[in-house]
Amino acid sequence: MSDATFTFRVDDGLKAEFANAAKANDRTGAQLLRDFMRSYVAQQEEAQQYDAWLAKKVEQSRASAEAGNLIPASDVEARFAARRTATRARMAAPE
Repeated sequence: MSDATFTFRVDDGLKAEFANAAKANDRTGAQLLRDFMRSYVAQQEEAQQYDAWLAKKVEQSRASAEAGNLIPASDVEARFAARRTATRARMAAPE
């Protein structure tokens, strides 16, 4: 891998504070900036992967709904009402 130079402007005070903070952690500013850049790139890749996964799940859900694979809301409510009742009974039961 070849190295490239990355140049940007920053306030003198911020540069000095950053250099001091890096030195206090036995690092150089350049090392920290490379770490920050790698972390940012990784975060963006993870976000893109999640977005792709979510889009796929949404499309699967839409296709399932269009195919008629639906459960009426009243059935869902009844099922979870029964679960809530059972949970409350377990919580109220003496141990």
